[in-house]
Parts: sequence; C-alpha cells; structure tokens
Amino acid sequence: MKSTAGVGEERLELRKVEVRLVQGRERERWDELMRRHHYLGLRSLVGESLRYVAELEGRWLALVGWCTGAFKCGVRDRWIGWEGWVQWRRLHLVANNARFLILPGVRVGNLASRVLGLAVRRLSEDWQRQHGHGIVVAETFVDPRRFAGTCYRAAGWCELGPTRGFARQAGRYREHGQSKQVWVRIVDRKAWARLADPRPDSRLDRAGPPRAITMTFKQAETLWQVLLALPDPRQRRGRRHSKSSLLALAICAVLGGARSLTAIAEAAQRLPQRLLRRLGCRFEPRRSRYEAPSEPTFRRFLQALDPGSLEAALSGWFQKVGIEDEAVALDGKTLRGARRRDGQAVHLLSVFAGFSGVVLAQREVPATTNEIPEAKPLLEPLALAGKVVTADALHTQEKLALFLVEEKKADYLLPLRDNQRTLKEEIETCFAEAGFPPRVRDCGETPRPPGSAPDMDE
Repeated sequence: MKSTAGVGEERLELRKVEVRLVQGRERERWDELMRRHHYLGLRSLVGESLRYVAELEGRWLALVGWCTGAFKCGVRDRWIGWEGWVQWRRLHLVANNARFLILPGVRVGNLASRVLGLAVRRLSEDWQRQHGHGIVVAETFVDPRRFAGTCYRAAGWCELGPTRGFARQAGRYREHGQSKQVWVRIVDRKAWARLADPRPDSRLDRAGPPRAITMTFKQAETLWQVLLALPDPRQRRGRRHSKSSLLALAICAVLGGARSLTAIAEAAQRLPQRLLRRLGCRFEPRRSRYEAPSEPTFRRFLQALDPGSLEAALSGWFQKVGIEDEAVALDGKTLRGARRRDGQAVHLLSVFAGFSGVVLAQREVPATTNEIPEAKPLLEPLALAGKVVTADALHTQEKLALFLVEEKKADYLLPLRDNQRTLKEEIETCFAEAGFPPRVRDCGETPRPPGSAPDMDE
C-alpha cells in the first residue's frame, strides 16, 4: 500500500501535466514514437489532423493524434440521427481520436483520463485555428480484445456499441472481421442541433476550399440563351433581376461547389463585374456597377420555378457542353427520408454522365411499377448517338437494347446474371467459335462517378 505522502506527490504531478500541440520541428519525433510503440503503428492521420503531446516539466509522457471522423459508422450515425446528405455536410465537425499512446516507462495513476480530458477541452479551439472550423463531437474506436476503454469512461466518454468489422481503404470497404467498440464524447452541448439539423447553415456546412467557375464566356452566353425560354414564375411588378440572370448565377455557383441558397448568394457576390454583365445582371447607375442578387431573392425565385421545365432546359445544355465522348449511366436510387403522401418511399431513376457525374435527366418511378418501363421515356429526349449507355442487371432487357441501338444510335454495356439463363447460354454459344473464351462476370452495380462512396455502413 502506498503511503499518504506518495499519493499526494502522485496527484501533485498529475495536476502539473500539460497537453499542447506538437510544434513543426517535433512532428518527426512524434511520428517515430507512434510508429515504434503503438500497436497499430502509424502511416498517416487521415484528412484534417492535430497532434498533441502530454508532458511534465519538459518530459514527454503521452501522445494523442486526432484526424477526420470516420466516413461512415452505423452506431454513431444512428446516435446522431444523421440523414446521409446531412452527414456529408457536417462530418467535418466530428474528430476521431485515431491514436493514443502512453509512452513506455511512464507509470502515473489516472494519467490516461487526465490527458484525454485536457486534449478534448482544447480540441475545438485548436481545430478552429488550424482548419477554420470547430469540433462538436469526438469519437474513437477501441479494440475490446486489448482494452476495456476504462480511461475513456473515466474521461466522460460514452460507449455506443460495436462496429460491423469493415475498413475503408481507397474509397472501398473490405471486411476484416475485427469489430471495435465505438466511444464518443460531446464537445459542444448543442451537438445534436449542429450535426443533425437538415436546414442549410453556412456556418456549419462543409464549404471546402473556394473553387473557381471554369465555365467559358461562350458557355455562359449559351446557358443564358437557353434559360431565356423558361417561363418566369414571378409577377411583373417588383422585379429587380431578370429570370435568366438569376438562374445562370445559381447554376454557376452550384458548378463551383455551392450547396445551399446562402452559398449561392455568396458565390454570386464574388463574381467579377465582367461575368455579371455577361450573365445579364442588373446595372446599378448610382454605384456604377452590376449588382448580384441577395439570398432572399434567390430563395423566392428558385422555390417558385417549375422543376420540370428547368430540368428539360438544363439537360439539353449539359449535353451540348458537358458530356462529349462520355459514357452515360442509368441508375435508380430510393431517396432516404423522402416519403409520398401515402407514406411510401420516393424512388428516382437518373441518367448521369459517367465521368463528370453531371445528372442529365431524372424522373420519379411510380409506386405501382419499377424502373424498367421508365428507362425508355427517360432516355428518349437525350442525344445519345455514338455514346455508351450502362445500367445494372435489372435493365438487361431486349426492348431497351433495341431502343438504344436502333432509335438512339448508341451502344450499351449491360451485365448478365444467371437468372436470365437462356440469354446467357445464347451469348456463350455465339462466342463459342471465337478466338477468345467468354468470361461471364456478375456485375451487381452500375459504375459510379469518381469520388462517390459505396453504400456501406462502416
């Protein structure tokens, strides 16, 4: 049993422990110690990251590494109440405690929980200074075969449950079978409101680095002409901005990365006068400059537009400027969280350019049918001559293939599964005399645009 004096000295030392950010010249030492002594080693900290060191009178005691939150984690996402599209906008507000190491030879009671508490206390402020935004929730994954998570519990963390045992590498998920326990710590008391609120918020939503609009002046003028044909939903009295300029500005902003009405208005304010003039913006004589619309103006106008007319106009324009020599993919998705009046989920069938990911057309699939009869009407107005159309195995239908080849003058690439045994045998027979043996491969999903994530939980 330790003496009272010994316990007092230990507690005194614990109060003197400090946690600080690693300086630039110390990073190499931090990385080397983590690689050498942590059971997972260290390759890198993914995305936005911070490195901390806990020290006592200059002696390093522990290392803490933080990085971007896990892309998907089922128990965490259900705990937050995240919809997928909201998660994409707010994931940067979650930080992952990817590495925590008490250095060899250090034996101080309660040191781990003390270090975790000090690191979390300053985490959001440091993240704000380093990466331009704060943190509202911290998370970590604990291997139950090695640790019980005692220090996290002592530091006020909450255990949510196990993962499914998947790891994400290079944009894909692989099953490794080693489930881990998910622990979280609320950093901001308004965490749920800030993370799960579906309403756009420019202060919270991921904006990313500013992206330049790469549209040429000729393309901008072409877009302006196309939009002129759209009906204006507003009454004539009180119009300050033309419908074509409002639509052109909104589209330019979305192409530049804007994901909310506020972001669209802010992007329009940043455009140079020369482009504002080209897009038909209102000229203000008193200020001798072209004026960009405000956020309320964009909101009222866009909410009143007929979406069908807008989609048809944009589809034609995108085909002229955006999908030259591209494959075109046909894919259907059920919208998460969207319901019809009868409570049934909304299912959309979309056509998008395979490389750029631009959606060319889409339509809602009625609840009384499926995607098959909707494919032809969706593809009908598109210029597909000389292009390759891909789809999943559901659309491997004779009528669709004939429509693409004979009417649209397009090629197709459709996967074939064992449930169409007769067709499969016919194809094998057709290639039996060829100089190369056919290899039938089941492809269960349509090719995805670059950068999209698989539909996995974690």
